[in-house]
Amino acid sequence: MAFSKFGQKFTQKSGILQLMDDLGKALASDQPINMLGGGNPAKIPQVNAAFTQVAQNLIQSGQIIDSIANYSTPQGDDAFIKTLADFFRAEYGWNVQPENIALTNGSQNAFFYLFNLFGGEFEGGNKRILLPLSPEYVGYADAHISGSHFQTVRPKIERVQHNGKSGFFKYRVDFDALETLPEWENGEIGAICCSRPTNPTGNVLTDEEMARLDKLAQQHGIPLIIDNAYGAPFPNIIHTDNQLIWHDNIVLCFSLSKIGLPSARTGIVLANAEIINAINSLNAIINLSPTRMGAAMVTPMLQDGSLKQLSNEVIRPFYAEQAEYAIALLQHEFADYPLAIHQPEGAIFLWLWFENLPISSKELYEILKQRGTLIIPSEPFFVGLDTRDYRHAHECIRMSIAGDKTVLQQGIATIGEVVRELYDNAEGK
Repeated sequence: MAFSKFGQKFTQKSGILQLMDDLGKALASDQPINMLGGGNPAKIPQVNAAFTQVAQNLIQSGQIIDSIANYSTPQGDDAFIKTLADFFRAEYGWNVQPENIALTNGSQNAFFYLFNLFGGEFEGGNKRILLPLSPEYVGYADAHISGSHFQTVRPKIERVQHNGKSGFFKYRVDFDALETLPEWENGEIGAICCSRPTNPTGNVLTDEEMARLDKLAQQHGIPLIIDNAYGAPFPNIIHTDNQLIWHDNIVLCFSLSKIGLPSARTGIVLANAEIINAINSLNAIINLSPTRMGAAMVTPMLQDGSLKQLSNEVIRPFYAEQAEYAIALLQHEFADYPLAIHQPEGAIFLWLWFENLPISSKELYEILKQRGTLIIPSEPFFVGLDTRDYRHAHECIRMSIAGDKTVLQQGIATIGEVVRELYDNAEGK
C-alpha cells in the first residue's frame, strides 16, 4: 500500500509518538512501572474533588447533555469563550473580545495550525519557526506538513544555585547568535515560538528575555507565539516572578490539560482576529468543531474564581513540594557523581544533566525501561538543532515529578543505581 508524501511523513517514527506510545503501554502493563516519563498531570485529591462536584452539577442541571450532544461553532463553545474574554479583561486589563479567542482540540492541535500558518512553503520560499531556546517541547518537532521547519541556536549554560545549594544550572537565550542569524536577512523566519515555563526543562524565560523577543518579533513583522500550557493564570505551575504579556502581535496559548483535564483536549488560543479567523477555518475543515466537555467543566470555575484559587493554592504548591522532594532524593543518589539539575522554575518535570555520561541518553532510556522506570531521553527535545557534535544534547533526561512519592523514590533509586554503575564502569572502578 502506497502512502502520499503527507502519509509517509506522519507515519514515520517521531519523538512524540514514542513518548505517547510508551506512556500508553506502561499504563496498560501488568508489571509495575515507575512512571517518570510522559506529561500526564498528577491526580491531586482536592482538584479531583472540585471536578467531581462540577460534573455532578452539570448532570443535575442537564447541562452535561448540551455539552456532549451539540456541536459548537468552529470557534468553540460560546459561553466559555465569553467567560474567558471577561476573565482576561478583569485579570490583566487586556482589551480581549470574544473574537480574539478560539478553542482547539488540545494545544497540540493549536500548534499544528500555528506552525503551518507561519512556517513552511510560501510563495517567496520556505519560512521557519524560530525557537529561541533549545531544548524545547518534543511535540513541536514533527508538527509541520512540509519544508525545513525549525531554526534555533545552542543555549548558554549558566551554573547557578538553588535555595543556596550548588549542583544546578540554567539555560539562557544566546541573543548574540539569535539576532545575527542569516535567516533574518533572507526573510526566512515566519514566527518566534517559546514555551514558558519550558517543557522539558522547567526554565522560565525572564521578563527581560521576553521583552527582547517581543521587540525582535515586532521588528521583523512576525508573531511571537507563547506556549503557556504550564503558566499563569491556570495551572500557574510557575515559581518565579514573571509578567504575562499579550497584545495584537502575540499569540498566547493555554491548555486545560495540566489543571488535571488532559483527556478533555481543550486548547485556548488568544490572538488578533485575523489569526483567530484562520484557526476557525482550520477547525471547520479538520475537526468540524472543538470538543465542549472541557469548556463546560471550566466555565463555572472561572466565573466563581475556584479555578484561579485551585491553581494558586493547590496545584502550584503541590508541584513545588514534589520538585523539592525529588531534588533531595537525586542529590542523595548522586552525592559524588556529576549530576546537574536545571533550576526548577516551573512545569511538572526536572531536567537532569549527567555530564560526560558514558552512553547516550537514548541508550540510558532503553536500559531504564527494561528496569521498570520510564523517563524521556534528551535528544528529541533539541528541535531544529544539529546535535551530532553537541555532546550535551545526549547527556540529559526529562523526569516527571507528577507521580506519588513512592514512585519518585523507586524511580530515582533505579536511575541512581544504573547511572552510578555506568560512571564506575567507565572509570574502571
